[in-house]
Amino acid sequence: MKTIIAAVVMAAVGAAVAPAAFAYEVDEIGSFHIGGAQVTLSGLPEREIVFTPGAPPLKVNPNGDFEAGQMYVQYVKLESPKARYPLLLWHGGGLTGVTWETKPDGSPGWQQFFLRNGHDVYVSDAVERGRASWARYPEIYKTEPFFRTKKEGWELFRIGPTYDTDPSKRVAFDGTQFPTASYDQFAKQSVPRWASNDAATQEAYDALVQKVCPCVIVVHSQGANFGFTAALHAPDKVKGIVAVEPSGAPDPAKVDLTTIKATPHLFVWGDYIDRNAFWKKIIQGPQRYQAGLAAAGGVAEVLDLPKAGLSGNSHMLMMDRNSDEVAGMVQAWMKRQGLSK
Repeated sequence: MKTIIAAVVMAAVGAAVAPAAFAYEVDEIGSFHIGGAQVTLSGLPEREIVFTPGAPPLKVNPNGDFEAGQMYVQYVKLESPKARYPLLLWHGGGLTGVTWETKPDGSPGWQQFFLRNGHDVYVSDAVERGRASWARYPEIYKTEPFFRTKKEGWELFRIGPTYDTDPSKRVAFDGTQFPTASYDQFAKQSVPRWASNDAATQEAYDALVQKVCPCVIVVHSQGANFGFTAALHAPDKVKGIVAVEPSGAPDPAKVDLTTIKATPHLFVWGDYIDRNAFWKKIIQGPQRYQAGLAAAGGVAEVLDLPKAGLSGNSHMLMMDRNSDEVAGMVQAWMKRQGLSK
């Protein structure tokens, strides 16, 4: 049975506009794993484990066949999508597809926004993240996992200049749009990451593109490099890229950007970049890539939110209080590029 969901469509671009009632039908909600390969382990010692209090010990043998390097994808398909192509939402480093779902303050996230605007939406957990699962270290993953501290997240994501264990002593940037009272809730989304799995991650993303595209991909932070490369690997499949605060990009001197000149790109940047030494440096790579795309004859536009009249946006701008306004600008851009009906 198909589900009819009542929603509010914000046809927003820039300032707030009056919402219009809209009902849409969900045709299917599902998920799948993709990518990865069988790995066989041998020579590891057995050990006994008690799995639950009162249960007898069970001898566990870690040797045998495993699947590793896969990613997880959840999709919501509409009965009558208005968008020309499905929308794939790819998260950043140390995060999962939760990035795009309900925001830390309980408000609907971009998954809901773009469903309301007529897109089929695919939200993924990349290799090693969330429901994609882990693998043994060092037998399969060659480096140990590392974890983001709350202090690093507060400062690196440009929520504020000073973090403190006591929330009342944290200093946020003046005018920040991030809901700072929900920062501890946001920190619960953080998951471990590895520094040795980029190749497997790219392979899984490429397999996803082959399975569900043609499509438009929205990428965030670390996920941007995977999205740019996926477009280079399958220019016939990737019809558009929205790069939300990309933290990296291929070297335009080492790739043929003319192969994707028909794939429009939008680069979205938030606020306070000039106050963060890391971001002042890291933004240079994506800017070179954007310039290279434009020089190759492609559409490579920049949405600088402060210049567009939206101030206070953090690196996690899809979680900011004005995130629907930002999404509205992205939606309008896709419509101008012929990616949404």
